[in-house]
Order: sequence, then structure tokens, then C-alpha cells
Amino acid sequence: MALPLVRLAPGHVQPLFHGHPWVFAQAIAKVEGSPAPGDEIRVVDPRGNFLGRGYWTPGSALAVRILVRDETTPLDLPFFVKRLQAAAALRRDLGIATPENTGYRLVHAEGDDLPGLVVDHFGGALVVQFLTRGMKIREPMLVAALREAFGASTIFERTPKESARLESFEPKTGPLWGDAPKEFAFRERGIEFRIPAEIGQKTGYYFDQRGLRARVESLSAGKQVLDCYSFVGSFSLAAARGGAASVHAVDASAIALETAAEIARANKLDRNVSYECIDAKEALTASRGKYDLAVVDPPRLSPTRANRDQALAAYARVAELGARAVKPGGLLVFCSCSAAVDVNALTRALAQGATRANVRATVLERHFQGGDHPVPAAMPEGLYLKALIARIDAK
Repeated sequence: MALPLVRLAPGHVQPLFHGHPWVFAQAIAKVEGSPAPGDEIRVVDPRGNFLGRGYWTPGSALAVRILVRDETTPLDLPFFVKRLQAAAALRRDLGIATPENTGYRLVHAEGDDLPGLVVDHFGGALVVQFLTRGMKIREPMLVAALREAFGASTIFERTPKESARLESFEPKTGPLWGDAPKEFAFRERGIEFRIPAEIGQKTGYYFDQRGLRARVESLSAGKQVLDCYSFVGSFSLAAARGGAASVHAVDASAIALETAAEIARANKLDRNVSYECIDAKEALTASRGKYDLAVVDPPRLSPTRANRDQALAAYARVAELGARAVKPGGLLVFCSCSAAVDVNALTRALAQGATRANVRATVLERHFQGGDHPVPAAMPEGLYLKALIARIDAK
């Protein structure tokens, strides 16, 4: 039986031809057949030349996300097992999956040719996010594939409400296989983490900043360090292990800070670390010229390109506060996880903030998400995480 198909409009073929995995609704000239939401669908160019197959999401700006570029590969259990095994092999080849590093992003959606599926590895547990209806309605097959590929003791779903809303299905937080864990235990760079299951940001942790945390550790010896938007204190732990004279962790979540303090105690890294439950902007405002190194890693301020300008103004304000908090000659680590804000835009926001603070900011390093968050070369939107390490000097 022939699959329904999407025929692209002229002028919209090149991105897909070069490997971009998304078909935008505005690029579609015609839908042939009667696909239901989540159905497999063929994509062809205006002349009918085949481009790929993926899952159909009517009513979404992202109408199709391509899984395969041929007409014959069945999207069945062996297909998903093979893709999952390839994702795991990449993490091993990169030296990410090791006994000292048992927490990492195992499947990064489009970066692992599994658009709509995110899987994080927490020791023996897997946390899954279904970001498309096409993946969600194949939940039983995907759970079976995860079990066959990895033999996980627990498979736990934590799909974001906003993603489910955009794809018109009900999100879920809870076990798909095995018992619901009370906590997720793993190691990152040898540090032992135990995070309560009720902490719900993303999959429960931010693995994408692993490399930057290592760099902060190497820069912290003897310094007074501020960790803003600290969540469970990963940057604080890195700074403490790097020999910081003192570390002050700030977050608006009391349970995140309680967890951070417990993790620090368990790893014997609590001697010089203090915690404060307060809005990060308030903490920065009160920290004028106090710190040798400040990490400012706010939550996503620009979920879409539509509010990008508003978000850039907010980033400039945060950069200003961060620059004021750092002593002359100190370092500001300034981060963004907004895909709509590229590294050049973030740098401009830093420059604007530094000007308002009447200081000079010099960018020394640029950092991005780690190798367990791969990005297709044809998909620049996939490079969502970026960070600047800047020296702050008096004018």
C-alpha cells in the first residue's frame, strides 16, 4: 500500500537535499493521501523525486521530521535497535560513556537520526522524552527497542508539556518500564550525583554543559566563585574540586539547592561552598565587584525566533549584572541555551551589558554543547548551547 506523500513547493528543496531533517509547513505545496497525525509519510520534490520518509504532524510548523533517505528501510523494531546501538557506540568512541562518566545524553534526536526522541542515561536508568506525536504513538516499540539495545533496569518518561501540546498529545512523567525510581544516580567526571526524581527540569539534569564544567574547574583555583542559576550545583562542585577559595551557589529552587548541598557533602566538596535560595538577578545585583569568577547560566530566554529581540534585551541585562559582579581582571562565564540566539548575538548582548556596566569585556573562549549532543551539519539550529568566557576589565 502506497504511503501518503508531501510534495514540496519550488524553492524549498535545497535544505532537505543537503541533509536538513525538517520539512516546514510553509514548504509544502500539496499533501496527497489522507495521513493521520503520526503516520509515516513520503516527501518528494516538486517533480516527484523522492527525498525521504518521516512522521506526519499536521498543524505544526514542523510538519515532517525525516528518519530515512531511502524508500525501502522499514521503520520497525530492528531499525530502532540499530539506530540506538549506533548512538551508544558514538558515546563510547568519544570517550563519554566510561566508568567515571555514567550520566550522558544517549540519544539526541536529529543528531542521532532519531528526530523526536531524546534519551538520557542515568547509570542504570534511562529517561525518555517523546517530542513528536510520531514517536509517542510508537512508544511500545521504542520501549522494546531500548530494552533490547541496552537492557535498562528502568525506563522513565519525562516529556515536556510544551512539546506535547505542540504535537497534540498528552505528556507523561512516570515509568514506562520497571519501577519508578526515587532518585537517579550517576557519575559525571568521577563526581557522584543522586538527584531526586521529583526534580523535573529537562530530563532531570543538564548533561550538555559537561565540558564547560571541566573548564570552570580548571580556572577556579584560589578564586571567589559565584554560580548563578546553579540548579543542583554542578558548576559549584567543579569549582570546589578545582580549588576555589569559596563558592556561592544561587538558585530560586529550594529543592535544587538542598540536593546540591547533599551532593557536595557526599563528595566531600562542601567545605567552601554556600547556598542561597534567591532570584539570580537579585543575587547578581547584590554582588557588585565581589567575585573573581562568575558563572551565569540562565534558563532559555528565547524559546522561538518570534521573541528573539525581547530575549536579547534580557540577555544584555543579565550580562550587565554579571559583569558588575566580577572584579576587574576577573572572568565571566556567560551562557545561553536558546537555539534562536546564536553565538554572535550572545556576544553582542555581552558587549551591550558590559557597556552599561562601564567595563570592558574580552571574549577569551567560546564553548558549545558536548559530543553527546551532536548536530547535523545541515541543521545549524541544532547548535543550541553556547557559552562565552570573558575577562572583565575596568575601562
